[in-house]
Amino acid sequence: MSKDDLPGLDPERLRAHLERELPGLVRGPLTAGLIEGGRSNLTYAVTDGVSRWVVRRPPLGHVLATAHDMRREHRVISALRDTPVPVPGVLLLCEDEDVIGAPFYVMEFVEGTPYRTAEQLTALGPARIRQVVLGLADTLVALHAVDPDAAGLGDFGRPEGFLERQLRRWGKQLQASRERELPGIDELHRSLATALPHSPAPTVVHGDYRLDNVLIGADDTVAAVLDWEMSTLGDPLTDLGLLVMYGELEDVPGSPLTTTRGAPGHPAPAEIVERYAARSGRDVSALPWYTAFAYFKLAVILEGIHRRYTLGQTVGAGFDRIGPLVPLFIGNGLTTLQEA
Repeated sequence: MSKDDLPGLDPERLRAHLERELPGLVRGPLTAGLIEGGRSNLTYAVTDGVSRWVVRRPPLGHVLATAHDMRREHRVISALRDTPVPVPGVLLLCEDEDVIGAPFYVMEFVEGTPYRTAEQLTALGPARIRQVVLGLADTLVALHAVDPDAAGLGDFGRPEGFLERQLRRWGKQLQASRERELPGIDELHRSLATALPHSPAPTVVHGDYRLDNVLIGADDTVAAVLDWEMSTLGDPLTDLGLLVMYGELEDVPGSPLTTTRGAPGHPAPAEIVERYAARSGRDVSALPWYTAFAYFKLAVILEGIHRRYTLGQTVGAGFDRIGPLVPLFIGNGLTTLQEA
């Protein structure tokens, strides 16, 4: 496959770099393909015909400040390798943009399935579906139990004032991406700011934790947690709020964003929260705020993706249907806050 066939990755240049940095790793010409599903950083499966690896790089074109940081992703995955949190092994970080046009890192290929739709999950049957989804909550408990200092991540973020900074950050990301009217989004932002909860003790947070960002192994357990681009030290309930948000979403016909909640045996969000609370010992009474914040954050992310689509800077299918979803997330966030 040539670089003209695959935007964002030239297999020949990648092979030359790997041969320089990791002699003997690659045994022949590389072929690569885009792993569909992500709407932000680009992920490729690469093979020499014998072994397989995964390459991660930032999106093409418009990149927001502080987002798409390959060094941070590489660091957190490497640090978690020897903890109970399942992550792929990382082979190499390259920050030289001359190699493939952007910083990137290479990691091991992990066997597993990223379940993205209720239809895919339904094939497992109710009992296995229940095990898979509750296992997702258990893995989140394990992540939030990691001692950041012991893992070498004590300086990975600034937990003090975390929620205030998150709101400012996503407000700035919104302004950097917004080129159209988005009714209600400023009201949602203000309402979140006036009702900030008190954060529990800080932990490593994933930042985008959901079922299709993990690989489920043949034994129905989490084989690897992926997509660490938003990870930091901060309030663990932001991860739980995001997981609940995805559990609440209804499928929108024609939308590239899907939900697994309709699969038989799928635990309700309330049961996932109860399991997390029981196993982590954390107070989750303020969770509606965190769920509303998740709706706001996803609205901003989707608007950024929509902007890249309008500029012709996306790779893959389905991006034309992202823009109409943003008002749905804004409305759900406002409703969640009002009900709380």
